[in-house]
Amino acid sequence: MTALERITAAVGGRRGRWLTLALWLISVATLSTLLPGANERKDDTLSNLGADQPSMQAARLIQQQFSTDDGVPALLTWFRADGLTDADLQGIQALSKQLGANPVPHQQSAVPLDRMPLDAMKKQVSADGTTFVQPVLFEKKADSDGLKEGLNELEQRVDRIFGDQHPFETALTDSTALAARVTGPVGIAVDASGLFGNADVSLLIATVALVLVFLLLIYRSPVLALIPLVAVGFAYGAITPLLGWMADMGWISFDSQALSIMTVLLFGAGTDYCLFLIARFRKELNEEAGIFGALKLAFGGSAGAIAMSGLTVVFSLLVLLFGEYGTVRRFAVPFSLAILIMMIASLTLVPALLAIIGRASFYPFVPRTREMEISRATAKGKPLPAPRVRATASDRLGDFVLKKPKRITILATLILVIGAIFATQIKYTFDTLSSFPADMGSREGFALIGDHFNAGELAPVQVLVQSEGRSIGVKEALTALPYVKNVADARQGSQDSGILSYEVELAVNPYSNEAIDRLPGLRAAAEQALEESEIDGAAGKVWIGGQTAEQYDTRQTTSDDAKLIIPFILILIALLLLVYLRSIVAMLFLIATVVLSYCSALGLGWIVLHYFFGADAIQGLIPLYSFVFIVALGEDYNIFMVSSIWTKSRVMPLRQAIKEGVSQTSSVITSAGLILAGTFAVLATLPIQVLVQFGTITALGVLLDTFIVRPFLVPALIVLCGRYSFWPAQATDVGQERAQSANRE
Repeated sequence: MTALERITAAVGGRRGRWLTLALWLISVATLSTLLPGANERKDDTLSNLGADQPSMQAARLIQQQFSTDDGVPALLTWFRADGLTDADLQGIQALSKQLGANPVPHQQSAVPLDRMPLDAMKKQVSADGTTFVQPVLFEKKADSDGLKEGLNELEQRVDRIFGDQHPFETALTDSTALAARVTGPVGIAVDASGLFGNADVSLLIATVALVLVFLLLIYRSPVLALIPLVAVGFAYGAITPLLGWMADMGWISFDSQALSIMTVLLFGAGTDYCLFLIARFRKELNEEAGIFGALKLAFGGSAGAIAMSGLTVVFSLLVLLFGEYGTVRRFAVPFSLAILIMMIASLTLVPALLAIIGRASFYPFVPRTREMEISRATAKGKPLPAPRVRATASDRLGDFVLKKPKRITILATLILVIGAIFATQIKYTFDTLSSFPADMGSREGFALIGDHFNAGELAPVQVLVQSEGRSIGVKEALTALPYVKNVADARQGSQDSGILSYEVELAVNPYSNEAIDRLPGLRAAAEQALEESEIDGAAGKVWIGGQTAEQYDTRQTTSDDAKLIIPFILILIALLLLVYLRSIVAMLFLIATVVLSYCSALGLGWIVLHYFFGADAIQGLIPLYSFVFIVALGEDYNIFMVSSIWTKSRVMPLRQAIKEGVSQTSSVITSAGLILAGTFAVLATLPIQVLVQFGTITALGVLLDTFIVRPFLVPALIVLCGRYSFWPAQATDVGQERAQSANRE
């Protein structure tokens, strides 16, 4: 018995199939019972920047030298388009009195506005008289659930004070009513937690429903539609407790965003792997009478490609461990583990299920051999079925590629290049609030403050200098900068009086790229002032902290990660392709086509997001996220098709191998591509813009691979390259000699 036969017997034989199913049931039940779930161990408060980053160093210094007992602020922003009335301000004072006498849960303090004369309050209203900001401080130790509890109580008190007005429900466009929104760190934290918390369940339901509908429409078999979902369900049942256990041991950490994307990846890529085997099994059932024989042939024809495809994605995702940015690094283990376990399920559980259910897997369109169809018709007294005529769209596609390879190559490349050109027009942002829906409370509140006050007040930049206790001109130097609105007087460090802190209020949105670009100028101005005061060396050091500084470090860190990870992944995939195909030429054009597809997806994604979804910019991390998935998953389809052509070229002329390879893999890859793109597109239905952008661009990349790169561009390139496509791995059998002869003709 060969190794292949032993593997097939182990997972799909008479005893092996039931044993395989039992092992999966026992394993998943044991893991789920003994280990904590991933959702129980996720942490949405994880830092993305390392301790050695300049902004983090500044944050530590601020904590050491300028720490206060102040809590985390919630900025209760009041707005009336026609102008705030005395009654509005008196209501705000009544709320302030209640908060002072009876704090809401986790409240630390509140500004005693009730003790302030009404005229003094009016001076704090915006210049146009429409907006007032009421700070309420919450405990630093409170988590997002605790903060949410406090804000809910705060909203209830506002409703009781203002009667039927319901300020938190009032639209900002209503010029006659009083509106209220909570922004600042507390409002942003609660809204962010709520977005991801609500997304988990809806994302899972939408993904399962979409995959089920696609499978039913494509294969028209309720049983077959359930097999991949059962396999994904088993894999999910094993993955989540393993992730929870690894987090419990302190080996990894992850957040809600990682789990959300992992769910989509698992259902999309996992279903693909299942379909690669199922499609081959159905084909073999038309030729083989025995279930085990058909399964053995199907397993032998697809197992290598499935394993290679899965390992390519696993290793590509593990490269993310080299990233410095927290989110990038935290994606590596959950995503790679999900693909690895799903690949194992595709090669063990799915064959076992197919062996158990047999031909009934495809009911009501059961595949049978010609002899079985004749016997069945005879037994029922029906006319004998006509001989099968295979003239499918896949066959015509193969013929078309053979006839017009140059035209196809030029046209397909032109389409991809046009899309890639638009990628140069993309604008990027590192503003956290831009990921929130436009109508979310914290974003609306921030916009009100930015429109009616100075946006720089929300997140001032902290400039710290080591001055040796000497009089220096840092404040004057910073104030002189045209993009600085105001600089507060210096504060001395509590432990080192030579360290001075300047709170700098920028004249621009502190979360914008413009503000980020100004930080080097702030640093240069402070350093120049120190030099002019003859303070240099270690004593003349400058630190810059605050939200803008963190975004500056985020941009620098993610840019460095992309420069490291993208080439690393390309080299890794190139090596894996070389090992599997043993062809330098095939490796080069497979890498080139999928990279071009990625660039085109970025450009087309920008068109959709900017012109149809109204996005002014996309999150700066999106290109790296999308690259990993589009390139790694795109190579899956190339590997599956090219390996089919490569295998057939050993026993038949190359042109015939191309035709049959394209024909054999076309329908299953199209089905798999639609499902994978659809699952990523589900992310676009969520209210979280970073997931909308990632899902849109990745879905477009998968569609480009499915409908342009794989069926047209790659086989056309193989036709043009001829026998050199698989150089230097040239077969020496008769089939290869015939292939070379056909090419010469």
